Amino acid sequence: MMISRYFILTATVVVLFSWLTGCSQGQNSNKKKANSEEGLVLPDIPLVLNTPETRTNYLALHYWENCHFADTSLISGTDAAGQAFVNFIDLLPHTSPGVAEQAIKRLLDAAVKANNTTFAHFTGLAEKYLYDPNSPFRNEEYYIPFLQYIVSSGKVEDVDKIRPQYRLDMALKNRPGVVAADFTYTLANGKKGRLFAIKADFTILFFHNPDCHNCGQMKGYMDHSTVLNELVEKKPGKTTLAVLAVYPDADLSAWLKAPFPPGWISGYDAGKVITGNQLYDLKAMPTLYLLDKEKRVILKDAPIAAIEDWLK
Repeated sequence: MMISRYFILTATVVVLFSWLTGCSQGQNSNKKKANSEEGLVLPDIPLVLNTPETRTNYLALHYWENCHFADTSLISGTDAAGQAFVNFIDLLPHTSPGVAEQAIKRLLDAAVKANNTTFAHFTGLAEKYLYDPNSPFRNEEYYIPFLQYIVSSGKVEDVDKIRPQYRLDMALKNRPGVVAADFTYTLANGKKGRLFAIKADFTILFFHNPDCHNCGQMKGYMDHSTVLNELVEKKPGKTTLAVLAVYPDADLSAWLKAPFPPGWISGYDAGKVITGNQLYDLKAMPTLYLLDKEKRVILKDAPIAAIEDWLK
């Protein structure tokens, strides 16, 4: 099914797409009990909360309170819980700092209290929508609280924490706001350079593989991007945008034949330090980062459209 992302937020009302589930509203004489044909009854937002921010915060924190998590029919044979989850995470960017993490914890507290099946289903939804590289809702910052909850939970066996712990370790590397990990790259002529030695107001890291079809498409798109080309052009004594294309492997036959746009820096990791020391999370190719002048991460593993929008 197609997952809807649209929602409208005004000063007095928040409208979200409803979802068809076995969740119910609890006791309220003014409402009918929700059933599998009617959908989730969202919590009543107190009238005293009369700004978009306070109303959105309240809705996020109380979003799941009318759901009967113990009813496993909610997660069987339908994508209703998935639609509800998508609507939930679509709400989080509009909350105040810290509220998203609290809302996620409340969801997981309710799920783990219900039963292992429900808890596993919602953590699986987090992996599907927040972690999968192909998900349009991918958001590592929202996935981190799920991982932290899993690895700290006494309800999860140690063996089942191994993969979440690895993912958490990688997610905490090169987060937006921190200085990116430095590394050495080697040019086709054998000369070496370092990421931190690049002098530019902004730097795009483009991790790629020359045999990767998506990488080729991305390189072609970036080569024709008006936004990038205007900034890559060097002015006397000043470089606004540098693009460092990094091949993190050692098989150079295809890489040496691959052309790169003028003005780009193309290098490879001769010692395979990036992958060997897991300096960057390269779970899919291509992977893009946007860094500022001090090589602080602005955008991590970001779509090229998000980078263009930011640079605009």
